[in-house]
Amino acid sequence: MRLQVFLPTRVLVEQPAQKIVAEAKDGFFCLLPRHVNMVTSLAPGVLTWLDAEGQENYAGIAEGVLVKSGHNVRVSVQFGVLGDDLTNLRHAVADYFETVDESERQALSAVTRLESDFVRRFMELEKPRHA
Repeated sequence: MRLQVFLPTRVLVEQPAQKIVAEAKDGFFCLLPRHVNMVTSLAPGVLTWLDAEGQENYAGIAEGVLVKSGHNVRVSVQFGVLGDDLTNLRHAVADYFETVDESERQALSAVTRLESDFVRRFMELEKPRHA
């Protein structure tokens, strides 16, 4: 099979896979090369696959969609991060969310400054002008 994992801005994984294990909304499932074609929504969790050499690989993913069509398995998710093992994956996911949280705080601070500047300028327009 050919596994592709797509994020909004890039391709996270594109490689052959012997077996893929993922979690749908109703539980875990395993895909093998001769499995029937399918489409399913994925729950947030760990996507696991065996590559061509039999090495187990991991990706922490947000909810998304998996489509198996022939030998192609395409996964589309909002967020995904790779890990060598489950411990490293857990740390990579935590680091990602710390970065996202800091970016969100900075964005919220910028929006707050813009809103207060808008209100201040609007109030200046309402002040009576003396000639």
